[in-house]
Amino acid sequence: MGRAAVAACRAAGHDTVSFARSASASGLPGDKVDGDVRDLASISKAIAGCDAVCHLAALVAVWRRRSSEFDDVNVGGLRNVLRAALESGARRILYTSSFLALPGPSGAPQGWNDYQRTKIAADRVAGEAVALGAPLVRVYPGVIYGPGPLTDGNLVGRMIADHMAGRLPGLPGADRRRSFSWVEDVAAGHVAALERGTPGSRYVLGGENERQMRVFELVREITGRKLPRRLPSSLAVVAGAIEELRAAITQRPPVLTVGTAEILLRDWVLDSSLAASELGYRITPLRQGIARVVTDRLARQAETAPR
Repeated sequence: MGRAAVAACRAAGHDTVSFARSASASGLPGDKVDGDVRDLASISKAIAGCDAVCHLAALVAVWRRRSSEFDDVNVGGLRNVLRAALESGARRILYTSSFLALPGPSGAPQGWNDYQRTKIAADRVAGEAVALGAPLVRVYPGVIYGPGPLTDGNLVGRMIADHMAGRLPGLPGADRRRSFSWVEDVAAGHVAALERGTPGSRYVLGGENERQMRVFELVREITGRKLPRRLPSSLAVVAGAIEELRAAITQRPPVLTVGTAEILLRDWVLDSSLAASELGYRITPLRQGIARVVTDRLARQAETAPR
């Protein structure tokens, strides 16, 4: 997401300063500053002289040995960015939250896992800053997908890659609906929110609301590969519990946790109409996006295949 946001900002004519733990080695265009959102001094150094700040950094993961890492990065990191941006006199602050911080189908968000819990807490911090007059705009992407590295933030890409390689054991919540947000749409939405968003507003940057299995139906149309089997809800929760126990013993990250299973077994349908009307946000059809993901994955497989 960060790379796409930088590309979109520069395409819109903005100069950029990229701030990350290894920004200098990222190959991104523009200025680059190495640092960590847990370090206020390094953030202040990066922000100095900037008219606007876009905060996309987050710890996106299923599990960490110390759950407080999520608090340090997702909540403490936002506090640091807000402080540095306000002290620098930035005229606009854009914060990337998550659909998991929004009310779900059963009302208020629950905080099923540490990622969701801390994104909810961070959203409260952002709301408090708005109440105090901060020039803050919030955006809430759906399930972001697109080509590229198979990071924890690219869940759809990882699942497609695993399925195409025969490593996906099953699909929990196969008929639950998600809002699939094409990464380039979300990046364009960031630029629009930065340029035209109303301070204090909260813009949902979703996509097509579709069943999770629909992704793999499209993969089947393109590649001919059979659909993954549906993983029963009860089995997904049990598998999460077993994986958590294994992680506690081995200190190796679990593939699934109970909390993550609870998230996967629920619908997460989003309404992007406010972003569409105020920001001109547009949604790429899921069929088109998945085709690009599969094409990218096939190209990467061809590059690494023995010759």
